[in-house]
Order: sequence, then C-alpha cells, then structure tokens
Amino acid sequence: MKKTVTYPLAAAAFAGVSVLALPAAAETVLKWAHVYEANEPYHTCAVEASDRLKEATDGRYSIEVFPASSLGKEVDINEGLGLGTVDIIYTGQLFAGRAYGPVAIGGAPYMFRDYDHWDKFRNSELFAELAQGYEEASGNHITSLTYYGERHVTSNKPIETPEDMAGLKIRVPNAPLYMMFPKAVGANPTPIAFAEVYLALQQGTVDAQENPLPTIQAKKFYEVQEQITLTGHITDALLTIVGGPVWNSLEEADREAFESVLDETADCATGQIIQAEKDLVQWFGDQGVEVNEVDRTPFREATMKLHNGEDATWDQDVYDRLQAIE
Repeated sequence: MKKTVTYPLAAAAFAGVSVLALPAAAETVLKWAHVYEANEPYHTCAVEASDRLKEATDGRYSIEVFPASSLGKEVDINEGLGLGTVDIIYTGQLFAGRAYGPVAIGGAPYMFRDYDHWDKFRNSELFAELAQGYEEASGNHITSLTYYGERHVTSNKPIETPEDMAGLKIRVPNAPLYMMFPKAVGANPTPIAFAEVYLALQQGTVDAQENPLPTIQAKKFYEVQEQITLTGHITDALLTIVGGPVWNSLEEADREAFESVLDETADCATGQIIQAEKDLVQWFGDQGVEVNEVDRTPFREATMKLHNGEDATWDQDVYDRLQAIE
C-alpha cells in the first residue's frame, strides 16, 4: 500500500503555527487493479472515483488505478487482494468463485432471462448473501456489481446453430465455469489469459473467442475476426472487491464512504456499457464485420441442461432462488 505521509513539526506550536492547519491524517493511496483497457468505462469511472473517495473520507484515502493487466492477470490480482499487493480489483464472478463457489452463479451461461432479471439480482437479498459468503471464505469484501455486457461469439466462420460450433476451438477465460457454454454446444474451450487473446486469434491458436461488444471493440478483436454472432450466452458482470487488509482497517464511516463511492462507480460504468451495446452493432457493420442475429433458444436449451450438473458450484436452493427473482 503506497502512503504519502506529512509529519507534523514538533516545534509547530512554539513557532506560532496553528496545529489546526496541519493535516489530521496521512493520505493512503490505494491500488485498484484490473485487466481492461484504459479507454474503457470500467477504468475511466474508477479513475473518477479517486477524487470522490478523497472528499468522502476527508482526504484519508485516494485511488491509483492500474489497467490492462499491469499489476497481473486476473488470477494474480485476485490473489493479490489477500496479500495486500493490490487493494481494490474488478474481477469476474467466476474468478471470485474460486474462493466461494456459489458467488459464481451470476456469471454462468444463460442464468438470466434478460438485463432486468440481472439488475434485480444485483439488488437482491440473494446477492447480498452470496457476497457475505464470499467475504467469510476469502476475507475480502464485495462492494458492487458492474454490468459487463452480454457475451457473444466472434469467429471467422458463420454460426447460426449450436451445431455450427461443434469442434470450434474457442478461447475462454481461465475459470472452469466459462467452459459450460462451449461444452454444451460441442465446442473446444481453451483457457488463455485476456492479455494474450488478440495474438492467439491472429496466429490461429484458437478459432474464436467470446466477449461483450464493448470489449470486442476495445481489444480490437474485430481486426482478426470476421463474424460476431449475438449468442448473448452470459449476461456478465464485474465484482468490485476491496481486499481484507484494507477493509478490516477501515472505521465504519469510511466503510460507508467506500460502499457509496464504489456503487456510484459501478453505476457510472454500467450506464456507459448499456449505451455502447446499443451503438456498436451498427459500428461493427461499418467496419466490415458481419454481425449475425440468431435464435438463442437452442443455445439456451442446450446449456440449461448443464446448470445443475457436475460443473455447478451452487446448490439447487440458490439456483431456484435466482430463477424465481422477478
């Protein structure tokens, strides 16, 4: 943790300097790490959060944000929370699920009916319980959930049905549940770190990848993939997590400030991602990329058969409660 400390001068009172003019406490600069690009809303909204946090904590805390895997890949920054090498992270629910399996349910394929279902989930008692379970298991504290977008498949071949994905070597993030959708449609899931995906597509190490439209644009995957198929197989989100070493050191008033500022940051990025999804279908078309609408029903039906199978990290009760949210 990087700290900038101003030491009071012992002789201040004798020199006629008002003690009230001296800082009440040192400013602690927190490291916020993530794997996304500096021009994406996740990053820009996090950067804006620093001034708000500084104001809300009377100058005790500010934030320095490290984008694009500069402090490590997703697995690294998750581990870094407990070690204190990073203080705050964005991470996928499936990565957090390594510490507490049930919290991964929100990142599983075709788990939500639509955005509204997801939005009600993030504000539900169920999500609060899952966040508490994660904290008890990991020692780290979840503050917020940010909409990441619907994940779609990019490839260099047209995809219209699940059968068209049979044998397709598709990159997925390095978390087991990301393999559920490819398995369901007969594809070959291949875990590759996010920072290495462009090169893997360019060199033909994999045939396809899957991500939301704003990420496909930001990471320039459209330069090496001719087709985008709107499978919408995951309504995805990023958890904002504060590391235990920081969270446990905070006074209650500062905890409330962190919660408020980080929730505002989640809303900031969520709104921008929603707008980007609306605009990007036309944008990709203008770049010469073929964007394909498909009937999602057969993709969904194939995947839902696996929801409570051997790869599930949640129990039937959690699943049923999520599906019952209206």
